[in-house]
Amino acid sequence: MKNFAPHPWVLPQPVLILGTYNADGTANAMNAAWGGQWDAHQIMISLGSHATSDNIKRTGEFTVAFATQKTMAAADYVGLVSGRKHPDKLVATGWNSERGRETNAPVFDCFPMTLECRMKRILDESATGFYLIADIVNIVVDENYLTADGKPDVEKMELISFDPVGNAYLALGKKVGDAFAAGKGLV
Repeated sequence: MKNFAPHPWVLPQPVLILGTYNADGTANAMNAAWGGQWDAHQIMISLGSHATSDNIKRTGEFTVAFATQKTMAAADYVGLVSGRKHPDKLVATGWNSERGRETNAPVFDCFPMTLECRMKRILDESATGFYLIADIVNIVVDENYLTADGKPDVEKMELISFDPVGNAYLALGKKVGDAFAAGKGLV
């Protein structure tokens, strides 16, 4: 075994696209990797100082979409380009959006699943960022990504994750077993 100093290597890391509206009403998006489920109806995201962070603090509402193999290049781009320096950066992505049903935040048409979120609280705010806890108030799923029984088909979505060790995007794989069943033979 080899030992390493602490690094942000919790795997897999989702590639999250946060959508907000700028003060002038235009849509904005950024790429965030450090986030996850906080509890059954909440998420947590670690945010630096960004235009998106400012928008969330101003409006309290945002969306979280999950990047896919098809959206990878544009998803990477919105993480590379600052919304403060390039408020029209979404033009290059080709993404279209409409206002969320439950929030005043953009739902982009190219993602299979989007969470509409409302800020609950900010933790440990500093000049470099903060931790955001938010309520999930609605989940929007493109009907092309539903199973026959009407549930989201995660395999079909072709989601990607961020590999912080190799600075790469990885495709999430296929189903390999059933949760709450695979270990029953060991009981």
